[in-house]
Amino acid sequence: MRTEFLRASDLLRQDTPEAVGEAIGLLQSAVFSFSMKMCGHREDAEDTAQEVLFRSLKHLPKLQEPAALAGWLYTVARNRCRRLRGVTQESPARKLSLNEMMPDETELHELLLDQAGSPEQQAVAGEHRDLLQRAVLRIPSQLRIVLVLHDMEELGTAQVAQILNLREGTVRVRLHRARLVLRKEVAIALKGGLQHRSSAARKGTKSGSKPAAGRRPKQCLELFASLSEYLDGRVNAETAKGIRTHMEQCPACVAFLCQLREAIEHCRSLEAECDPAVTSRLQTMLTQEYLRMARIGSGSQALRAG
Repeated sequence: MRTEFLRASDLLRQDTPEAVGEAIGLLQSAVFSFSMKMCGHREDAEDTAQEVLFRSLKHLPKLQEPAALAGWLYTVARNRCRRLRGVTQESPARKLSLNEMMPDETELHELLLDQAGSPEQQAVAGEHRDLLQRAVLRIPSQLRIVLVLHDMEELGTAQVAQILNLREGTVRVRLHRARLVLRKEVAIALKGGLQHRSSAARKGTKSGSKPAAGRRPKQCLELFASLSEYLDGRVNAETAKGIRTHMEQCPACVAFLCQLREAIEHCRSLEAECDPAVTSRLQTMLTQEYLRMARIGSGSQALRAG
């Protein structure tokens, strides 16, 4: 879970104007960042943060625990994002097969050639965050929301399942598929962004030596289907041993796993910051409204007590 929710929860309990203002600023930052990852449009994200936080003001005193606070805000923000142009204009996603998300023999061969360019790819990922943002937005929305909540907003599987009203097993399946799509989209973005392969690597590939696209070996397919569980340490010892044994004999799968892990790490580092002027203005307005509602609530309680 994002530290903003932990800190905001503590500040709201202090119930002073200064603490409330800081708490609202933290929540505003978290909701805006989430909305940017889902909507992809700054104006939509700013509008979502404003609407969600205005709606949340009367509920904040009752949302004492960080998990409850995060769950409520993410649920409301997610529902609003679904109505915006970044999500509603997307046609219903057809079910992507595992085969479509896996590299064929040609791509696996290219991955081996690209390993020397890995540090360069990492530099590009760090400098051109817009490439990563676009890669995330190309993931079908049903998969993207799971990736954003789990890998970028740092929620656990159970929390994501509760927010999305899904079974935990369904969350894990969608997370894996989202990560595979992310890997593919990031690879395409980076390759198109700088054409990183060196001429030496090209010369090292003889004419006719490039393998033809085709079906992957059964063992590779089985490994691909378990990669997210393996990366998250959710496979048993026997399965983990089998995966490691296969990788010792399959450099292409090692290259694929490294690329998948790098894509996930780049994704986790992706943040979006609201315009400081917009942030300050909205924070002041929300804080004043929260304190006004708190005074009204206190007055009503006093009348009832009398």
